[in-house]
Amino acid sequence: MTARFESTKDYVATDDLTVAVNAAVTLERPLLVKGEPGTGKTELAKQVAASLGLKMIEWNVKSTTRAQQGLYEYDAVSRLRDSQLGDERVYDVKNYIKKGKLWQAFEADEKVVLLIDEIDKADIEFPNDLLQELDKMEFFVYETGETIKAKQRPIVIITSNNEKELPDAFLRRCFFHYIRFPDEPILRKIVEVHHPGIKGSLLTAALTQFYELRETAGLKKKPSTSEVLDWLKLLLAEDMDAEDLKRDGVNALPKLHGALLKNEQDVHLFERLAFMARKQQR
Repeated sequence: MTARFESTKDYVATDDLTVAVNAAVTLERPLLVKGEPGTGKTELAKQVAASLGLKMIEWNVKSTTRAQQGLYEYDAVSRLRDSQLGDERVYDVKNYIKKGKLWQAFEADEKVVLLIDEIDKADIEFPNDLLQELDKMEFFVYETGETIKAKQRPIVIITSNNEKELPDAFLRRCFFHYIRFPDEPILRKIVEVHHPGIKGSLLTAALTQFYELRETAGLKKKPSTSEVLDWLKLLLAEDMDAEDLKRDGVNALPKLHGALLKNEQDVHLFERLAFMARKQQR
């Protein structure tokens, strides 16, 4: 593939992220992307597909997801029921095999982007159970006796929120990239993509307050990129300006803080800060 991933009109990719994506494509290894929730890991896969003009197949991993489901599932119960009913379908086992996301990616005639989203949600053995399939790009279907091989090696992007450690054997087969939280110049570019034409004074005041909030000691959950975008959307909807965001030192909570603070501990933290500020002013 000669095409290379670059930032798109809908996604600002840092230089190191661009290098990581293109390196993984060149090496034909899965790209493992870690980072805080809300830093654009899932969106990255969509934008890689859009940038390279490829179809994307998305496998959303849950705590109950098994690796086998990504390959295929055999519905023996339905086949037994149909045999009891005399259904002719029972003579072809393929009627009872449901193709998983890896199978769909492997049988695609053209190269696709395969997103395995939030792999760390599953059981610790889940990544190990996919080692051979992702390495060799093939797997065996016991019920039919056939081997499914990738027609075109997909670009595999795997995301993790770092909820649990991944096995070393799995990590060795991946190209790794950690998406750091964007600094202010990069975040300004991201905001411009989502809220073009936002007033500079409002953006400066909002981002100053946002970074101060993120750096507050004792914060349980720091607000993410997606949350600051939601917050700015609300500020624009309420037609607020930089003056409206000013705090008098007594009220420590930002305006419309529900978009940024997502648990009661953090709200109480800022309420305590406000209480302490009021005591100092007396």
